[in-house]
Amino acid sequence: MRTALLLTATTIGSPASANSPAATSDPEPSERPAVERCARNGVAIAGCALKGAALDGAGHWSQYLPAEPAPVPVSNRLSYLARQQGLADTQRRVDNCATPGAPNRFSIAHRGAPALFPEHTREGYLAAIHQGAGIIECDVTFTKDGALVCRHAQCDLHRTTNILATPLASRCRSPFRGATDDAPASVSCCASDLTLDEFRSLCGKHDRAFPENTTALGYQHGQPLAPDQYPGCGTLMTLDDSIALFERHGRAHAPELKAADAALPMTQAAYAQALIDRYEAAGVAPERVFPQSFDPRDVRYWLTETPAWGANAVLLDSRDAAIDPADPKDPGLGGTGPTFAQLKAMGLRYLAPPMAFLLRADKGQMVPSSYALEARRSGLSLIAWSLERSGSISDRVLKAPERAYYYRSVLPALRNDGDILTALQVLSEDVGVSGVFSDWPATTTAYANCLRSDTRR
Repeated sequence: MRTALLLTATTIGSPASANSPAATSDPEPSERPAVERCARNGVAIAGCALKGAALDGAGHWSQYLPAEPAPVPVSNRLSYLARQQGLADTQRRVDNCATPGAPNRFSIAHRGAPALFPEHTREGYLAAIHQGAGIIECDVTFTKDGALVCRHAQCDLHRTTNILATPLASRCRSPFRGATDDAPASVSCCASDLTLDEFRSLCGKHDRAFPENTTALGYQHGQPLAPDQYPGCGTLMTLDDSIALFERHGRAHAPELKAADAALPMTQAAYAQALIDRYEAAGVAPERVFPQSFDPRDVRYWLTETPAWGANAVLLDSRDAAIDPADPKDPGLGGTGPTFAQLKAMGLRYLAPPMAFLLRADKGQMVPSSYALEARRSGLSLIAWSLERSGSISDRVLKAPERAYYYRSVLPALRNDGDILTALQVLSEDVGVSGVFSDWPATTTAYANCLRSDTRR
């Protein structure tokens, strides 16, 4: 039985269609309550009617109606961004759009819908399905007994679950040590510290911690206790669970093979193959899977040893040290890994950098970066990550530019939250990305269906 998450001490898009006979834009009746209920205390649990659909400075969804359950129109967030942008024609197109929530592979769910839901949980994945994400991500790591599970990092359980409020805290690789006058709190709890059954017993929560605290409860929830954005018990998922759920709803898969923080129980090649094996065992067609990795060894393995699956392989690019925010360029030209031409010659189709690599500021406007132009000239298709991860432009990014990772190349062009939509428009129309990861897939889904000039569902 899973322990309830309580605030107490005990406690890619391919141009191909995302539609299929099995596809649906709404969860099955038995799943619908997970995306259509509201908390009475004013904290939105899921799919609640919105007054403003705005992200506040803390990254929380604000201005929810704490009343009767009601599904959120998928276009609500995009409509808010269009109003902030101040372009009447764009606003009309969004408001008059007939099918804003139709499944669309341009819209890629980044870990589910973590702007509101705990990442890599069933509840977050159902929200992404409800919001029309055509492709959904499961970051893949492993348990002590070798099961593949969905977690952003092998050792993030102390931040993303309630493990510190359970007896399993004693199994953590580095036990909790409270903050002192000289050092912040420290702890490390890994999926590989637990068996699959133990992993499943945990509750997912939002990825956050308060290392200034002296107690485990304070570390997880702050002092005084801060309500979680999703105060329920998020259901943790295995890779097999995610495959079954996404297939049932006709969505494509974006599994990311995560780097191991502990010794792998197998070779790196066997690890890359193990991911593919789960999709083969489930009978999933290779063209519905976009395997991802930051490690070129994994991508090279998929391209050469499993070519049917490697056809959609995605190399994630995070060569930040080689990027000039004033005008990002091909980092390989400076000797930092392969160049775009070399990646293309290797057989790579998809390259996925952070948004900031693809944009630059020019006279107060966002325009494609040299990185974007050079990659496209090399014949690579681009996927951007991650929209809606930085919170409000006005209340967060501009007030703390040192934390503006995804916008650091366009800070001079930012004015307000409408620039979230502007960035999306430049990525789509000028850079020509094939898809965009988003922490709130409704934004990218509604954009693809209502505003994108080349709408492909």
